[in-house]
Amino acid sequence: METIGLKTLHVLFFIELHTRRVLIGGVTDGPANLAWTTQIARNLSEDREGRTDPVRFIVHDRDHRFGPSFDEVFKAEGIEIIRTPWRAPRANAYAERWIRTVRTECLDRVMVLSARHLHRLLSTYVEHYNHERPHRGLDLQTPDRGTLVKPLSPDPSGVARRDRLGGLIHEYYREAA
Repeated sequence: METIGLKTLHVLFFIELHTRRVLIGGVTDGPANLAWTTQIARNLSEDREGRTDPVRFIVHDRDHRFGPSFDEVFKAEGIEIIRTPWRAPRANAYAERWIRTVRTECLDRVMVLSARHLHRLLSTYVEHYNHERPHRGLDLQTPDRGTLVKPLSPDPSGVARRDRLGGLIHEYYREAA
């Protein structure tokens, strides 16, 4: 008889502070060590080649997973590395807030089965977060589109709903005329 065991999953994510745009770097159920984070940094570096906005800073904590080889990937592109102070959770407030948001809106209501399942859940949620979810700190704009989210009219005609994550998240939009 096979039993189900608990496994620790590690997620590496990045946030653009000025837009609040989130990017999932990777998810693993194996060792989240310096080699893993460095490889993700290299992959992210290749994805940024066509960007118009240059990245100026990378802020991360003092975990051993973010060692010299992780920093060198970004330093080679001229990006300054800023490490947060010891035991200063407010220094990493944007990351802490995103973790709280994704947990309360998504992960606390789903049983995660594997690293692949978690990656799919987070990718879907991040797409919703970046494209559809209004942000109060951004004047109700979304990180990617930058459009102002207008409140729906009291008359519900012409309004449709799109479900995400099996109905866990609902996105409302106006139907085309």
